[in-house]
Amino acid sequence: MIMLTSVKILPKFMELGADDYLTKPFDDLELLKAIEIRLKKAELVQAQYGNDAAGAGAFLKDLSDKGIMQLDPVQYESEPFHKKAIIYAESRRPKYLYYIKSGKVKAFRVHENGKEYITNLYQPGDYMGHIPLIEGTNYEESAMVLEDAEIVMIPKDDFLNAIYNDLGIAAKFIALISKDVKEKESRLLNLAYDSLRKRVAKGLVDIHTRFAGNDKSLSISREDIAQYVGTATESLIRTLSDFKSEKLIEIKDGRIIITDIRKLSSLAY
Repeated sequence: MIMLTSVKILPKFMELGADDYLTKPFDDLELLKAIEIRLKKAELVQAQYGNDAAGAGAFLKDLSDKGIMQLDPVQYESEPFHKKAIIYAESRRPKYLYYIKSGKVKAFRVHENGKEYITNLYQPGDYMGHIPLIEGTNYEESAMVLEDAEIVMIPKDDFLNAIYNDLGIAAKFIALISKDVKEKESRLLNLAYDSLRKRVAKGLVDIHTRFAGNDKSLSISREDIAQYVGTATESLIRTLSDFKSEKLIEIKDGRIIITDIRKLSSLAY
């Protein structure tokens, strides 16, 4: 909906659901341009984008390609981060929306006893740090690079201006938040009620889906896997040994290779 209004009453119309506006006076070209942009936005909103980071990325790229809004990560320079580098730390104020161009990243929290629990794993195409930006809160977790990465840092103001001024962009990131919440709730239930064997199977399937290389190997440490499934490293190693004897996995040069993903998935689900 495009509202034709004066500056004084603009806030009221935006509260009533206006997506765009023109302030008086305006000419025919401005009106036609506004209509063209709204039609392009409607076309994009109706398109099928996944409710995940890849879907959000594709949506933002299309917005940029159509000249509607510049929040496509390719418009920003990427920064190199080496393995074990901290991208952001718990309790710090957020300054950027992060987009992973290459590499692997883990988000984690540290318990008062010093033990880490991995809350999420990120791969190329994923966004990080959007929740505290939207909520206006400090980080509740830290993020560390697992494998040398290139990360695009989109300034906080650019991101917030985009979601506050475009319902389509806001909807995509709301969908991302909803997906994150559902995944974390599911993992908490698994942690509370599933056996260690089932948790490890689920963890391996999940990590395989995100991180498996061309040779189907998982380049992630035993310690990180243990922190992801919520167990001690020693307990994880014993379970991996069982899986190896059952020919569900192989271990070569320290890397885990899943040899029977279907059977492992049946254990997990």
